[in-house]
Amino acid sequence: MEENMYLHVSGELLRQIEERMPPEEELQDLAEFFKVFGDETRLKILSVLLCSEMCVYDIAAVLQMSQSAISHQLRVLKQLDLVKYRREGKTCFYSLADSHIVTILSQGLDHIEE
Repeated sequence: MEENMYLHVSGELLRQIEERMPPEEELQDLAEFFKVFGDETRLKILSVLLCSEMCVYDIAAVLQMSQSAISHQLRVLKQLDLVKYRREGKTCFYSLADSHIVTILSQGLDHIEE
């Protein structure tokens, strides 16, 4: 990129930006990751799982939604590694995948409550 194309950006600053910019593939993955948080139903499920590990039946009961709707959204959350599950007999119990998800939800809520 030519330095004279910019009004206030020095060559050094441009070099620093280019070094810190994540690769295109990572930015695409990050965009997909954040899209998940754009759905109210998924946020409700994550909020429930923030409180406790639960099975699909109980999540559906708490949110007053169908089990199939909850299962569909859990599949999306699982594909992006936001939730994990463990099997006990025929029942799967879902929980948040890790502490990063707790942090993202907590910081998001903190931000909008300011």
